[in-house]
Amino acid sequence: MMVTARASIFILALTLLAAGCGREVAEEAPAEAATGVADRVDSELAGTQWQLISIQSMNDTEEVPDDPSNYTLAFGEDGTASLLADCNRGTGRYASEGPGQLTFGTFAVTTMECPPGSIGDVYVAQFNWVRSYVLEDGNLYLATMADGAIIGFEPAPPRTD
Repeated sequence: MMVTARASIFILALTLLAAGCGREVAEEAPAEAATGVADRVDSELAGTQWQLISIQSMNDTEEVPDDPSNYTLAFGEDGTASLLADCNRGTGRYASEGPGQLTFGTFAVTTMECPPGSIGDVYVAQFNWVRSYVLEDGNLYLATMADGAIIGFEPAPPRTD
């Protein structure tokens, strides 16, 4: 069987990952147990703020906010994330284990009843399933587990409050 250079690199990467996996899991277990997400925040997302463009589900449905500024996501430098989901606000934790990888812990979200047409509940429900991200053409795209949805964001204007 012929092994290509690309396959060899992939096998090497998996081997290196497996070799260090036991140590990393042991070190991260207490943080994950408490927050549902590891405490690694060496991410290019730290300190950024975004507003929702759309949620594109793999079943070809698309949710688009009436006002993108009502659906925001901010990444703190300390691993905290905050969001605005129409009339509700939430906070939680995020982690990035490596380039393009992203997970969120459970968000604590207020439970006000938003006006008809709100996509706040759909928006908040996506974060438990996020596993990766990509920055492309100045926008942020979050991908959920098993290719369930792509959540698109554009940079949010600076806050004035």
